[in-house]
Amino acid sequence: MREYKLVFTGTTGAGKTTAIAAISEAAPIRTDVANTDTTIDKASTTVGLDFGQISLANGDRLRLFGTPGQVRFDFMWKILVRDAFGIIILIDNSRPDPLADLNLYINGFEQELLTTPCVIGVGRTEAHSHPSLDDFSIALEKQNLILPIIPVDVRNADDVNMLIGILMAQTEAEMI
Repeated sequence: MREYKLVFTGTTGAGKTTAIAAISEAAPIRTDVANTDTTIDKASTTVGLDFGQISLANGDRLRLFGTPGQVRFDFMWKILVRDAFGIIILIDNSRPDPLADLNLYINGFEQELLTTPCVIGVGRTEAHSHPSLDDFSIALEKQNLILPIIPVDVRNADDVNMLIGILMAQTEAEMI
């Protein structure tokens, strides 16, 4: 049996915990505490990690890790991304500057993105259509990156599994 590690990252409220809960076989392990940041309308926030897992048909196991969203916990990003086969960056399009949020995480995982497949999931696009997916693509091109950018509802297991499928396809393509 092999184990694979997948990291979900993004701002507070982007849906990391929700995405993991949508696909994990058991209720995720969470390290949430009461939110004291008055700029974020959320009762609790992750300060360590979220953890869930999926057993694959061949007996392998996919371990799901969610990073804290707040930059003050960015040291956890580096710890959690070690040995990950992929990174999913979740962006909340309802936030004041989603493109700046994307840039923060692209820069935060700059070294890892040189060797680790990544996909961008943009949430809340139905009610917040700006910036567009093309705007995200242009922002990535300015950093010499070409990554899949997908609209996603992290509450929907099919959407989250689609992000994982895209990562798997990237991994398989690199093996050829």
